[in-house]
Amino acid sequence: MGYLESISTPEDLRALSASQLDELASEIRDVLVGTCATTGGHLGPNLGVVELTLAIHRVFDSPRDRVVFDTGHQTYVHKLLTGRASRFSTLRQEGGLSGYPSQAESAHDIVENSHASTALSYADGLAKAYALQGDDRHVVAVIGDGALTGGMAWEALNNIAISPDSRVVIVVNDNGRSYTPTIGGLATALGALRTNPRYENVLDLVKRRLTSVPGVGPAAYDALHAVKKGLKDAIAPQGLFEDLGLKYVGPVDGHDREAVEQALTQAKRFEGPVIVHALTRKGFGYDAAEQHEADQFHAPGPFDVGTGVEKPKAPGWTDVFAEEIVRIGERRPDVVALTAAMLHPVGLQPFADRFADRTFDVGIAEQHAATSAAGLAMAGLHPVVAVYATFLNRAFDQVLMDVALHRCGVTFVLDRSGVTGDDGASHNGMWDMSLLQVVPGLRLAAPRDGARLAELLGEAVEVDDAPTVVRYPKGPPPADIGAVDHVRGVDVLHRSGEQDVLVVAVGAMATTALEVAERLDAHGIGATVVDPRWVIPTQDVLVDLAREHRLVVSIEDNGKVGGCGAALLAALNEARVRTPVRVHGIPQEFLQHAKRAAILEQVGLDAQTLARLCIEEITALPQAAALLDVDRTG
Repeated sequence: MGYLESISTPEDLRALSASQLDELASEIRDVLVGTCATTGGHLGPNLGVVELTLAIHRVFDSPRDRVVFDTGHQTYVHKLLTGRASRFSTLRQEGGLSGYPSQAESAHDIVENSHASTALSYADGLAKAYALQGDDRHVVAVIGDGALTGGMAWEALNNIAISPDSRVVIVVNDNGRSYTPTIGGLATALGALRTNPRYENVLDLVKRRLTSVPGVGPAAYDALHAVKKGLKDAIAPQGLFEDLGLKYVGPVDGHDREAVEQALTQAKRFEGPVIVHALTRKGFGYDAAEQHEADQFHAPGPFDVGTGVEKPKAPGWTDVFAEEIVRIGERRPDVVALTAAMLHPVGLQPFADRFADRTFDVGIAEQHAATSAAGLAMAGLHPVVAVYATFLNRAFDQVLMDVALHRCGVTFVLDRSGVTGDDGASHNGMWDMSLLQVVPGLRLAAPRDGARLAELLGEAVEVDDAPTVVRYPKGPPPADIGAVDHVRGVDVLHRSGEQDVLVVAVGAMATTALEVAERLDAHGIGATVVDPRWVIPTQDVLVDLAREHRLVVSIEDNGKVGGCGAALLAALNEARVRTPVRVHGIPQEFLQHAKRAAILEQVGLDAQTLARLCIEEITALPQAAALLDVDRTG
């Protein structure tokens, strides 16, 4: 592995020469490309921070100095430099390294952070605590220009700026992109800094002249640089940060390690918070990534190293949504689309290509997206807000108080709902159906297949007096599952034997529910499988169906606490229906990364486990002795 195999701690980097560090950077890029070609992962962001991460670890003393990476998907290089190179091939694999920082993996990881715009708030708290305790250490917060579009980052900056004793160094990794090019006024402001080199050119000239003066030159340069605001504003106006009271160093070429080290060393000498503005290129050093127009290989699946071509994969739920929202847009000129810096990942790019003036990418700002959508609805349009399910958590108050309270017709489309797997605890969309249960008037649809996704999305956008939600998981949908009957809006997917077990299948768990029914049939136990389609609020017909059966089993890929099964149980209790109910969902815990199927099996949401539990429950009920040949192994 060359130099990389000799790096067990960041301290080892300080013994390497400049040429050796250049070779190490090249070696790291080879490892990143080779590993991600097999495992998939966030390749582009990490290719862009190789020299930046090397510089940080050479200038600062991790883990005593705390390094906090915003979003966390740019920490692969950090992992390689902090003793995890030998295990890097296990990246994002079950039992292997996480794709994000992990306290369990290393003392160098303090924040298991994989939601954007939060690093500065962590850093603010850490630095204030160290200052209060008299603990002389730095906190380095690495945040991208995309993450700076999030309001929370600016709340943190507002507080960091008035904390003169906080030893915070904020490294702005400015590559002009989040998934796609960074948008908004911030992007314009950073662009002005990025493209105006006059200040650094003049400063370099001054440095060369002053440092040539024996004795006093270096000291004079440092003094000038420490009070440089007037000079900088005159040559390259950039009040964005300094008007907040934050010292500013840069912009510096983020791929010039020596230049970054110089900037960080200078920042380290200042008292109080400092911003170091580093310009990088996503995907740097790998042609296929640099030339990838959509997102510079932000997070490709497995691919061929030589060509950069991703291995083919089946069309997913996202593709179904992408096609249907365009069809809806063609017949409904009042439908507009919003997303939070995720046009490509959530499938809105085709809609944006077709209806550019009706598409709004608000940056990493889910709260703003929800309330802006409320405003659009108040003005007579029907907004469709598409985000990952895990990110809607950040906008719960806006959904409740800004959308629902005002009875605004806004449709939220939640991609990657339920267990997502490889990206770990923060990306599992397992909270939405619990959170949204409490929102008055809200209706949530969980399609079981692609046909139902198109169908339910069409129904959702017809609701103009309340928020609607359509949620679906990651990956390819199953083959379309037809209904054998319809009962007052509920689809009956299977009916056999006596009315022993009513299986309520929520969304994508319908396939599993049907497998459970087959196993029950094989043991002579009658099963009825229903798909409510609209799962929030609980429909009265489910109460009536439950009354007719001996056991009710609900299956959902959402947390068990407060989810659809819990709501059904409450509804049956209120209606005084005494049929026993067994709620099956995801335990309320942070799940380790693994494939979706593996996690579902681990938490007991596989067909074999569920069927076995059903058999045990039904045979334990009164008058069940006649059921014969019960195989408790499933």
